[in-house]
Amino acid sequence: MPVQDSKTHVALLVSPGMGHLIPFLELANRLVLHHNLQATLFVVGTDSSTAESNLLQKPSAANIVPLPHSSSTLDPNASYVDIINAMMTASFPFLRSSITTTMPRPAALIVDLFGTQALSIAHELGMLGFVFMTSTAWFLSLSFFYPSMSKSMIDAHVYNHEPLEIPGCTPVRFEDTIEIFQLNREEIYEGFGGFTRELGTADGILCNTWQDLEPITLKALTELGNLNKEKVNQVPIYPIGPLTRYSEPNLKSEVLKWLDRQPDESVIYVSFGSGGTLCAKQITELAWGLELSQQRFVWVIRPPAGTDPMGIFFTVGTGSEDDSAPEYLPEGFIKRTKEVGLVVPMWGPQAEILSHRSVRGFVTHCGWNSSLEGIVNGVAMVTWPLYAEQKMNAVVLTEELGVAVRVRAEGVVGREEIERKVRMIMEDEEGREIRERVKMLKITGEKAVSKGGSSYDSLARVASKCDIFRRRRDGGC
Repeated sequence: MPVQDSKTHVALLVSPGMGHLIPFLELANRLVLHHNLQATLFVVGTDSSTAESNLLQKPSAANIVPLPHSSSTLDPNASYVDIINAMMTASFPFLRSSITTTMPRPAALIVDLFGTQALSIAHELGMLGFVFMTSTAWFLSLSFFYPSMSKSMIDAHVYNHEPLEIPGCTPVRFEDTIEIFQLNREEIYEGFGGFTRELGTADGILCNTWQDLEPITLKALTELGNLNKEKVNQVPIYPIGPLTRYSEPNLKSEVLKWLDRQPDESVIYVSFGSGGTLCAKQITELAWGLELSQQRFVWVIRPPAGTDPMGIFFTVGTGSEDDSAPEYLPEGFIKRTKEVGLVVPMWGPQAEILSHRSVRGFVTHCGWNSSLEGIVNGVAMVTWPLYAEQKMNAVVLTEELGVAVRVRAEGVVGREEIERKVRMIMEDEEGREIRERVKMLKITGEKAVSKGGSSYDSLARVASKCDIFRRRRDGGC
C-alpha cells in the first residue's frame, strides 16, 4: 500500500569549521524555503567554538542536530586534516543511528569533503548520497582527479615543483598548490586520498560556484574525460552558488555604528577568517602597512599564534567589540589611527561589514566563504592566503576573475607591500577596474541564485532527483 505523500526529507552532514557550516546552513535553508523539502542538518562541532554555537542558535528553516564525537584522545599536535577526520569518523555511528530513527525517512544525505566516507552509510540505508564541495570548481577538479593521478605525477609536483596538470583545467603551480602537497607528508596524502576516492561513489556533487564564475572548469568537469586511461568524471556536477550568509537587517553593533559615520566606499576591512592567525612580527608589519596607507580601516584582530596560521581553527570565539586595545600592536598605533581606524578583537559581523555602504576593500585569507562574501557584496579584495586550498582560491580571484590583487612575499609580508596593495585597491586606476569587475560579478551571482537562474535551476534538479527517488523507494508512484 503506498505511503501517504509528504515532503521529501534530506539529511545533511557538516564537518567542523565556519567555512563549511555557513554554506551548509544556507543550502539547508534554500532546500526548505525554495524547493519544498524538509531538511535536517547534522553538525559535528568543535565544542569550544563559540562562533559556531552562536551561528547555530540563530533561526533556521532546517532542523539542527549536534552529533557527538570523541575528541579527548586526539593528538593536539596532529594536522587539522587528521583531527577533523578523527572527529568525523567518531561521529558516524551516531549519524547512522540518528538517520534510522528520523521520520520521515530521509531520501538523501549530503556531506562535505571530510564526510565522504559516510556516503556508504547513505547507500546502505537506502538513500542517495551527494557531496557539497564548499570551495571552487577548480579545487573540486583537483579533488576529483586526485585518486586517478599516478605516483609519478604527484612526485613531479611535490619534489620537482612541476605544475599539476588537470584535464581541461588550469594547471596548478606548486607555489599555489594545496597545503598537503607543500607539507609533503605521506600520511596527509593518504588522508586526502581517502576523502577524494569516495567522490566517485556519489550520486551527484554540488559545488559552491556558478556558471558565469568558472565556465571553463565547470565545462571540463561535466564532460566525460580520461586520466591515465580511466574515466573519472561521470558523476553529475551541480553548481549551486553563491551560497553564503547575507547580512542581518537591523543588527546592532559598535562596528556598524562606526561604519555609519564614514564616507561611502572609504574603508578597507581586514580579516583572516574564523580560524586564521598571524605571528607577532606579521601583526606589527600589517599595523604599519595600514597606518602608512592612510586609509580608513576596520581590522578584526586575534592574538599572535606562533607559526601556525590555523592557531584558533578549533577554538574561535566571538570576543567583545569594546575590549581594550591589544597589547601586541605597535606602541601608539591605536592612538595614532583613532580618527581613521577601528580595531576589533577576535570577531566581527563580517557579512554586515562587507555589505555596508562605506566599505570598498577587503584584505582576506581567501577562504572560499569569505571570498564569496566579498564578491556578492561587490567588494574588491587583497588576497593573503594562509592554509588549505586558499592559494588556489587566490589565483582564481586575481588571475581568472580579476577582482583582487595579491600580497607577495617569502615569509613575513613587509609593511611597504601591504601599503602598496591596500592603496592599489582603494585608490589606483587598477583598483577602479577591479572594483568594476567585482560589481559585475556580483550581479551574475545574484542572477544565478534567483528563481530561473542557473544555480537555482541546478539545485532544483537535485531536489527533484531526491523527490523522485523517495517516491519510488517508498512506493508513492
